[in-house]
Amino acid sequence: MTLGEKIRYLREVDGSLRGLGRPMTQQELMKAIRKETSKTISQSYLSQIESGKRRHMTQSTRTLLARFFKVHPGFLVDDPEGYHTELVSDLRTTEGQLDVWLLQGSERFASDPEVSEVLIKLARAKDTRGCMLLLGEILNTPGLADRLLEALRPELGRAAGSAARRRNL
Repeated sequence: MTLGEKIRYLREVDGSLRGLGRPMTQQELMKAIRKETSKTISQSYLSQIESGKRRHMTQSTRTLLARFFKVHPGFLVDDPEGYHTELVSDLRTTEGQLDVWLLQGSERFASDPEVSEVLIKLARAKDTRGCMLLLGEILNTPGLADRLLEALRPELGRAAGSAARRRNL
């Protein structure tokens, strides 16, 4: 994936996160960056990066965009030729693959904003793998998921509980 493709992808995900139901435009991105970071980059500079006319960006721009999109600055480079995301060599690679997989999943579930947002939050977590393992342990503990849902989101917990009771009748 090229740097330009990654920036377009991040604009799409961020647009979904912000409830736009579409990718953020470059102009919307520039305004959001200015508002949220008090820093600026030009729309023409971003356009050159996305179109591939400018193959690299300055370190300060990379840092600004990484901070804004909440991704590792190393993500904002062209992938090396022959790079395949399915190759896993260590935990950091696994973590990155999980994040990309979750972000792609958030796009697939754009019609369900709550699920899409949860997938994005999980991808942005500092320890995505640990969060997924924790979820696995919650699901392995009988009744714990229902109790947590009832405590944290009572409106969902009651609906899930009554559906489970109906299934057991």
